[in-house]
Amino acid sequence: MMITSSDNFIKNFILKLLAFFAVTFIADRAIGQLLKRYYFKQESGYDYLTTYSIKKASADIMVFGSSRAVNIFNTEIFEEKLGVTCYNAGRYGEPVFYHYAVLKTVLKRGTPKLAILSMDAGNFSNNPEAYDRITALLPYYQEHPEIRPVVELKGPYEKLKMLSNIYPYNSLILPIITGNSEYSKKKYLHIKGFIPLKRIFDGPLRTFDYSKEKDLDTVKINAYRSFITDCIHAKVQLFIICSPYMINAIGTDRSIREAKKIAQEYNIKFLDYSQDSSYTTRPELFADYRHLNEDGVKAFNNTIIDQISIEK
Repeated sequence: MMITSSDNFIKNFILKLLAFFAVTFIADRAIGQLLKRYYFKQESGYDYLTTYSIKKASADIMVFGSSRAVNIFNTEIFEEKLGVTCYNAGRYGEPVFYHYAVLKTVLKRGTPKLAILSMDAGNFSNNPEAYDRITALLPYYQEHPEIRPVVELKGPYEKLKMLSNIYPYNSLILPIITGNSEYSKKKYLHIKGFIPLKRIFDGPLRTFDYSKEKDLDTVKINAYRSFITDCIHAKVQLFIICSPYMINAIGTDRSIREAKKIAQEYNIKFLDYSQDSSYTTRPELFADYRHLNEDGVKAFNNTIIDQISIEK
């Protein structure tokens, strides 16, 4: 049988295609392993704190939430006043998906006596960016099967994408570089996950009209419910806390109303200070309209601790 030039072309094309896939596979594995090595080598920064929360954090009291958890729940105050250990596992800008994923890893290692979930206005808003932020969990997907269902909420092809070793780190190259620098070690100082704010709010006062809110995201609400039920099943005492805002509020936030209603269904204590006048009339206690400063944190934490009883 005569071999034609067309046959040779097809054969060469297939060989080149196989070679391309082989080189791509090897490069993906090699570069991915290098990125992974330096990602987990970080000793400071937000990614380091996430790694510690997911892999090591263990305390009597565990705090979960976004920046209003990180900057408002002072672990030292809780430890001093209650005589127990405390760790703040919050992370800036993260939605309820992140908090739930971290909780699952904590519960797999052990059982804290008490969990605090920091609630924010707009937590359940229908916002696609919240799914993009699941990216922070990608490096932990392979070694922590308990969080895979959360990570897969990011999109319909996450399982397929996670076959790549580079994919979990492809948006983290700059943070990996800075996280391994001496500059990062000096910048990201924290007290068991808590990061204090020293500045004083100087306005202007912002107005939020909560009557114009968008529809709520049922996937976020379900993750919130799962956070509650996982704590109940693990016999972890749970407090859901909304700290004060320095704003002019028109109405009440729909997410907070829904979160409070769900907490009541499960008989979970929900402490709502979002519009508490003992704080919202005192700008000297705030760093900005969303976060308390050091003085505000001290006053607020003592208020919360007065409502907490924990078995030692």
